[in-house]
Amino acid sequence: MEKFTVTQRERIGELNGTTERMELEFETIEDRDRSFREMETSMVKESRAKIRTLLHEKHVTGTVETGRKLEQWLTGEGFTKVETPTIITKKMLAQMTIDEGHKLNDQVFWLDSKKCLRPMLAPNLYVVMRELKRMTNEPVKIFEIGSCFRKESQGAQHMNEFTMLNCVELAYVEDGQQLEELKRLAHAAMAQLGVPKEEYRLVVEESVVYGSTVDIEINGLEVASGSYGPHFLDSQWGVFDTWVGIGFGIERLTMALSGSKTIKRYGKSISFIDGQPLNI
Repeated sequence: MEKFTVTQRERIGELNGTTERMELEFETIEDRDRSFREMETSMVKESRAKIRTLLHEKHVTGTVETGRKLEQWLTGEGFTKVETPTIITKKMLAQMTIDEGHKLNDQVFWLDSKKCLRPMLAPNLYVVMRELKRMTNEPVKIFEIGSCFRKESQGAQHMNEFTMLNCVELAYVEDGQQLEELKRLAHAAMAQLGVPKEEYRLVVEESVVYGSTVDIEINGLEVASGSYGPHFLDSQWGVFDTWVGIGFGIERLTMALSGSKTIKRYGKSISFIDGQPLNI
């Protein structure tokens, strides 16, 4: 029996072909090649149609739409959107316990000996929520959406540049109520995105930075991670109230919602747009 060649399999993958399609077997090489040509023609036609729909009807990619839906939900919940710098200091990372001995340190994009591209949104949000609480003496609810950078493995589920959306409530719930509030926010986010309860689950995990976390998984893929305090990191930032926060990986969410297996289709790219390849 004949199987698709490596080159043919790669092309099928580029065109969003399933694993089942890649594993098809044929009686002869001629049958295989004929089937590949027919399959490629059909998938190219489908991808072109989806790109035309984006250009003439949708005008917004799925990744952008995912972020917008979460932003609409959060502003409806009373959260305020903030924007903070992409470049942060080595000291700020150290305050997150990410020093030269930490395993995440090797994933950081350093610009010089004291500055780097942020690998997460949390350091800046710690500062902003602390200062807003100090100034107003009121509970604070803020969120940010923006690029983060890590030297990842470049596998199917990782990218060097990715979009995070972090939301946090400071001094909003009584001590002891944080976990329930975190679960409420997680369920509300999934409802906003139209994800049925049977298609996702909340999983308690241990994080090297945040301690106990509550992750959101869609079909086994982690798409968000939530944590709460008081937390051992808080004193480093002058934060002493209860807080609850969730960080969403926007490209991962979009990938999961699309049923795709490759995150690069949904990130910042000059090779793909809205999950479709441009080399067609």
